[in-house]
Amino acid sequence: MANISAAQVKDLREKTGAPMMDCKQALTEANGDMEQAVVILRKKGVSVAAKKAARVTSEGAVTSYIHAGGKIGVLVEVNCESDFVARTEDFKELAHDIAMHIAASDPKYVRKEDVTAADFAREKDIFLAQAVASGKPQHIAEKMVAGKMEKFYEEVCLLEQPFIKDQTVSIAQLIASKIGKLGENISVRRFARFKVGEATATIAATKPVEQKPE
Repeated sequence: MANISAAQVKDLREKTGAPMMDCKQALTEANGDMEQAVVILRKKGVSVAAKKAARVTSEGAVTSYIHAGGKIGVLVEVNCESDFVARTEDFKELAHDIAMHIAASDPKYVRKEDVTAADFAREKDIFLAQAVASGKPQHIAEKMVAGKMEKFYEEVCLLEQPFIKDQTVSIAQLIASKIGKLGENISVRRFARFKVGEATATIAATKPVEQKPE
């Protein structure tokens, strides 16, 4: 078993923001391998997030971000379970990072589930026509379309997009890591993105889902 030093634990905490004990456990499990420990912590965050996904998020904050010398502006509502967590630096940092990401990446929806039936059908028809036109058999074309649709979601859905500051994690994984650290469910409810010169703004909101108190 690797001998885990306090310096290693401190380094991992600075990289991930995870609690000290979680960092030590991840390093121990990874036999001191820093990169593997980061992966372990990310998986743990996703697992914790899944368990808390049904919990009510009625607190939170609306955060703004202005980019490119005032040319692009974003408002985003990020929710959590308590006002206490909403006032923590970790939560504020997450909300700021999400707003900054929206400014840079211009998503059209919050989640896959929010994509309209019309947009889904249009993109699927386009991809299917392209696959068939390339000479692929129907069953192969349909498999190609499934892969293309996943790429489409990654391009237009906030939670599926690679985080602008760390392309190795998605926004959903970024949120999951904070859920694992803060111990509360966190969700993005809605956002608006404005760009100077564009006739319309991008406005997106999650479809209502039933949330149950735990």
